[in-house]
Amino acid sequence: KKRKHEQAQVFIPEGVLMEILSRVPYRSLCRFKCVSRPWLALCSDHGVRKRSPQTLSGFFHFNRGWRFHNYLSGKGPPMVDPGLPFLRGTYGHFEVEQCSTSLLLCRCWKAPHPKLLGWNSFPKGRAVERFRWGAEADQFDYVVCNPATQQWALLPPVPPVELHNQKQADDDLFRAITGHYFLGSDPAVPSRFVVFVPVFGIGLPVTWIYSSETRGWTSIRCQLDAYVNNPRCFFLNGTILYFCNFLSIVTVNMEGNVWREMKLPPAMTNIYLGPSFGQSQGCLYAWRTDDCQLSVWALENYDTGQWTLRCTVGCLELFGRDCRKENEVYWMFAIHPDCDLIFLTDGKEKTLSYDMNNKKVHVICASGDFPVGLPYTPCFEEWT
Repeated sequence: KKRKHEQAQVFIPEGVLMEILSRVPYRSLCRFKCVSRPWLALCSDHGVRKRSPQTLSGFFHFNRGWRFHNYLSGKGPPMVDPGLPFLRGTYGHFEVEQCSTSLLLCRCWKAPHPKLLGWNSFPKGRAVERFRWGAEADQFDYVVCNPATQQWALLPPVPPVELHNQKQADDDLFRAITGHYFLGSDPAVPSRFVVFVPVFGIGLPVTWIYSSETRGWTSIRCQLDAYVNNPRCFFLNGTILYFCNFLSIVTVNMEGNVWREMKLPPAMTNIYLGPSFGQSQGCLYAWRTDDCQLSVWALENYDTGQWTLRCTVGCLELFGRDCRKENEVYWMFAIHPDCDLIFLTDGKEKTLSYDMNNKKVHVICASGDFPVGLPYTPCFEEWT
């Protein structure tokens, strides 16, 4: 029997085995950590972790300092340190402005916040105060970083734009540059990213684009008659998308020579209450909550600009309420990048996920510690 068992064994070269395992989602691979010490070592191998497909692992959120909520387990230490200790040697405080898949766009101050007791954390029981402490509040840098590899890049200042008068410089350019930077990255090439800064104002339909490849800024000018005066932008499949006047979306490629305008779904064209946006499985999604009723649309055909209604559901039903409590507001804050799962909150106590296919509801947090967050997918591939 022993001889037959030995003959049945098949030897797999180490290189082939690593290639096979690198195609297994890292979350699935980690389920075997407790099988044996060799499996634990394999799952902890940096090469395997770097090459394995990753998915949503958690959310960056602010609760008396920046925290990380583990979506995969809900417990245990976070996959990445939300305190971003690799910035501590250069900066005294930071704020996360945006998360694009695996990268963070941060504003970083050399001076520490006067209310801080420790690195980027606030004392318990005291209201979080934003920066309102003099000229030092305006002296910050924009930084793009990868928390998984602890690599970061300092963005150079945006070049000045030729203005018609000084009042326009004070009112338009300063506000747009200091207030609205947008980060875009391609999950297929995580070492590359872009940052774009729209400059909105009368006669100034300009967008500055920073590329990690060129490490410099270039500018493009709007070629459409659409009144692009809203600083809400996002990045999808190598295309910049502007949200215009609650009615349409203007798109432009990175070269700035192909412009399009697409109408929003009729249910989203409310001049007082605009939609929110996200991306999942390569599609653009738009959603809005109106009178506790959530509707989710997907732009599935970019050529025709056709939107498809993916989901309509009552928020009171999802949160198990008979009626809305006083001052209680429900909203959707994220969508899973790899499946039809959406995330909602009441802004106070409960945060949950809802599967648009099987209609299942899962409570993520009921303590109020995690009301809303920025979805994060780790990437362990280092920048070149």
